[in-house]
Amino acid sequence: MNINLTLIGQSIAFAIFVLFCMKFIWPALMGAISERQQKIADGLNAAEKAKADLASAEQSVEQELATAKAKAAALIEQANKSANQLIEEAKAQAQVEGERIRQQARESIDLEINQARESLRTQVSELAVLGAEQILKEKVDQQTHANMLNELAAKL
Repeated sequence: MNINLTLIGQSIAFAIFVLFCMKFIWPALMGAISERQQKIADGLNAAEKAKADLASAEQSVEQELATAKAKAAALIEQANKSANQLIEEAKAQAQVEGERIRQQARESIDLEINQARESLRTQVSELAVLGAEQILKEKVDQQTHANMLNELAAKL
């Protein structure tokens, strides 16, 4: 065996192997690498887009949150105003009702006082008439006069 012939045979086999690899394996390998590079690039682009979308969404959320807070503050303020207005109206109604009740009580007291006066006048006049009847029926002496006065005083 000649080393030169072996070396030439191995060189030819290697050249055929390289040509075979360049013709069939290398394009498939380069296609897979290129496809992988494209997927990585697409993934990075998608990540950048997602990052931009996230920033946009966060900004939108902040705007919506600020709007919601403003609306909530306005609703709370309106509720407080309504509550204060209702309280003031209730106070005013209570004062009016209290004054009406006081007025009714005054009128009732005045009526009762007038009724008591009329009743007292009637009783006094009846007692005076009774006293006069007794005086006219009997002869009045000092003892009878004192007894009649005591009876009248007891009836009053």
